[in-house]
Amino acid sequence: MFTSRTRRTLPFAGVLLLATVLAASAVIAAPEYDRARLEALALESSRALLASRDQVDAARAAVDTAGAFPNPELEFLTGNMRPRTGSGVTGDATTVSLTQPLDLPWRRAPRIAAAEAGLESSAAIARAFEASVLAQVRNRYYEVLRRQAELRNAREDLTLMEGVRSRIERRVETGDAPRFELIKAEAETLNSQKSAQAAGFRVEQARAALRQAVGGGLPAEFSLSGSLRDVPELPPLDGVRRELGESSPELARARAETVRAERQLEYERAKRWPGLALKADMDQDPEMRSSRVGVVVAIPLWDRRRGPVGEAAAQLSRARNELAAQEHSLEQALSVAYQQYEIAQTQVTALESGIVRQAEAALRVAESAYRFGERSFLEVVDAQRVFRAARAELTTARYELAAAWVEIERLRALPAGKSQ
Repeated sequence: MFTSRTRRTLPFAGVLLLATVLAASAVIAAPEYDRARLEALALESSRALLASRDQVDAARAAVDTAGAFPNPELEFLTGNMRPRTGSGVTGDATTVSLTQPLDLPWRRAPRIAAAEAGLESSAAIARAFEASVLAQVRNRYYEVLRRQAELRNAREDLTLMEGVRSRIERRVETGDAPRFELIKAEAETLNSQKSAQAAGFRVEQARAALRQAVGGGLPAEFSLSGSLRDVPELPPLDGVRRELGESSPELARARAETVRAERQLEYERAKRWPGLALKADMDQDPEMRSSRVGVVVAIPLWDRRRGPVGEAAAQLSRARNELAAQEHSLEQALSVAYQQYEIAQTQVTALESGIVRQAEAALRVAESAYRFGERSFLEVVDAQRVFRAARAELTTARYELAAAWVEIERLRALPAGKSQ
C-alpha cells in the first residue's frame, strides 16, 4: 500500500518524467552540433578572439611606424630691416631653413627588429588565446556529454526502482513480503527521483556554460552529437615533446620577447652615439642674399642614457629568465597531462572490461534471486548501489580522459582542424 506521502510524490515523479521527455523531444528537434562545428563557431563569433587579432594588426602597424623615416623640418622667418643710422637701406628680411634628421643605420636596424619581434609576440599571444578558447569549448562540450550520460543513468535507475517497487507492492498485498520492504522501496524510489531531477538541472547548467564559451552564434536550443567515448588518440609523448618547441605559442611569445629586449638594448646603446642632421638655410635682405649648408650634431654630453640602457638590460634579463621558466613549466605541464591521460585511460579500460560488467551481472543475479524469493530486497538495493557507483566512476573516468586530452591539445596549440 502507498502512504499519503507516496501518493503525493509519485504523481510529481510522473510529471517530472513527462517534462523530461518533452524537453528531450525539443532537443532532438533542435540543430545538432559536433565538436568540430562548435570549435569553428567559437572561432567565428568570439569577440575576445577578434580583439586579440586586432592587437596583432596594431603590432603590424607598429612595424611600419618603426620603419618610417623622420620628416624634414622647415623653418620660415620674415621681418623688417631698419638701419640704426640714416645711411642704411630699409626693407624686408627673410630666412628659410630646412633641416633633415638622418635615420642612422645603427639606430634604425635595432628599432625595426624590436618592432618585428613585438609583432611575433602579439601573434603568439593570439595563438595562445585561440588555443585557450578551443580548450574551453572542448571542456564544456565534454562536460555536457558527461552530464547527459549521468542523466541517462539516473533515468535508468529510476525506471529500475519503480519496477522493483511495483513488484514489492504486489508481494506486500498478497502477504509474501513484509511492509518494511515496501517502505524501503519507496524511499529508494524517492531518492532516484531526486537524483534524476538533480541530473537534469546539471545538464541545463552545462549547456548554458557551453553556450557561454561558444558565444552568441550558438542557439538556445541545440543538441550534441558524439559521446564521451569519442576521445582522439594521442601521439607518443616523445614526439609531442619534440614538436612542442615549435608549436607552443607560449614558448614563441617568450622567445619573441627575449629578441625584442635584445634589440631594445641595442637601440638604447646606439642612441649614445651623436645624432646627425643635414641643414640648409637661406637669408635674404635688401642688400644681399646668402645660403648655407651644414651638419647639425647632437652631442650626448650630459645625458649618457644610463637610465634607458639599464632599464633595457633589466628587461632583457627578465625576458631570458621568463623563457627558461616557461620552458621548464611547459615540460612539466605536458608530463603531468600525459600522466593524467594514461591514468584515466587505464581506469576506463579496467572499468569497461571488468568492473562495470561484473557489477551489472551481480545486479541481474540479485534481481532474479529476489523474484524467486532467494534474496532479500536489501541485497538488490546493495547490488544496485554497487553497479551505480561503478557506472558513475566509469563516466567520471571518461570525462577525465577527455579533459586530459583537451589540456594536451591546449599545450600543443595546433591550428584549428589539425588536432590529432
